[in-house]
Amino acid sequence: MTATLHRLANGLTVAVEPMDGVETLAVGLYANVGARSEPAGLGGLAHMVEHMVFKGAGSRDARAIAEDIEDVGGSLNAWTARDHTVFHARLLADDLALGVGMIADLVRAPLFDAGELEREKGVVLSELGESRDTPDDIVFDHLQGAAFPGQPLGRPVLGDEASIAAIDVAALRRWTAEQYRPSGLVLAAAGKVDEAQLLKLAEAHFGDMAAGEPAAPDAAAFAVGAKHDRRRFDQIHLALGWPGVGYRDSSIHALSLFTGAAGGGMSSRLFQELREQRGLAYSVYAWAQSYAETGLFGIYCAASREQATQALGLAEEVLARTAEELTQAELNRARVQAKAGLLMGLEGPAARCDHLARQIQVHGRIVLPAETVAAIDAVTLAEARAAGQHALSGGRAIATVGGKLAKAA
Repeated sequence: MTATLHRLANGLTVAVEPMDGVETLAVGLYANVGARSEPAGLGGLAHMVEHMVFKGAGSRDARAIAEDIEDVGGSLNAWTARDHTVFHARLLADDLALGVGMIADLVRAPLFDAGELEREKGVVLSELGESRDTPDDIVFDHLQGAAFPGQPLGRPVLGDEASIAAIDVAALRRWTAEQYRPSGLVLAAAGKVDEAQLLKLAEAHFGDMAAGEPAAPDAAAFAVGAKHDRRRFDQIHLALGWPGVGYRDSSIHALSLFTGAAGGGMSSRLFQELREQRGLAYSVYAWAQSYAETGLFGIYCAASREQATQALGLAEEVLARTAEELTQAELNRARVQAKAGLLMGLEGPAARCDHLARQIQVHGRIVLPAETVAAIDAVTLAEARAAGQHALSGGRAIATVGGKLAKAA
């Protein structure tokens, strides 16, 4: 069935994609702001808001929020990224009104109790500590900071001890008032959902919001940098990053396919050469992350302290060779993997809802999977090689966790 897009008079976007053969639905409110929009000194604010809305909103306290959604077999969740925040519900088809109403309360009527805030700070600090004790997690925060030093995009989503301590109820209220503005919000639903009902619910719960949009975040610029976390673990975890491309860049699919061929699976060059042929690493892969105006292309590798330097050097050699020698067979394999990953990932209502909303946030319109597949199919071998060469042509950022690494900087 066809997805449709509507806009309320105040600018809030409503998108719906009915799906045949399902009895459930997913509905979410997608805000086009995240950690990169936080003010200096208040890192982790967006994430703290996401936590605190579940401590009480509208007429419900934390227990009532949990019980009301689970009484109908549903789930209510949220997550914060650097450039967006999501409030999301999974429900049986008859419970759309409950889901939209609860999400509206979370965003528009959070209670923000000062006592609850202090307790929740302890929870977030525990989450921060757990992240820091997970080297294959924290190394990516270190790389983000090395690639975008002194910039909002380089700060961790969770914040740090000082910034978390600085957050107060007034800051929570300012954030929701200034950032959750109608023109920056998408209410999306997919599954067994009635379009007319969703539009009525959107108007009832969000139609009275004053028109406006959140301020655009500061533009980010890639920099050559390094961050070395010398704490000792069983392995050294390495992350290298080069300048990537923004969401709307014409080469985004070419870089994605180069990334897949270089390190996207067990057949990729990085996996075959570092793990299968040399035994230098258990885990090694390439990845690409885009934002509005920039991005990162990178690789991750975990190796023993004795072999980490060798693994790092070989990984860079493999990338350089792939950019020059990528074959048509490798490109074709990466192409079908990309298409399969896209289409297989869109078989459930939650994934459809997320994809629908994010495409609208990025492109301002509905981008059907068939359009993305066509763009993937159109990438030539020359374009994929050029995307890799361009990414690797400048300097790189590096982050390590787990001990001293010779010649890492």
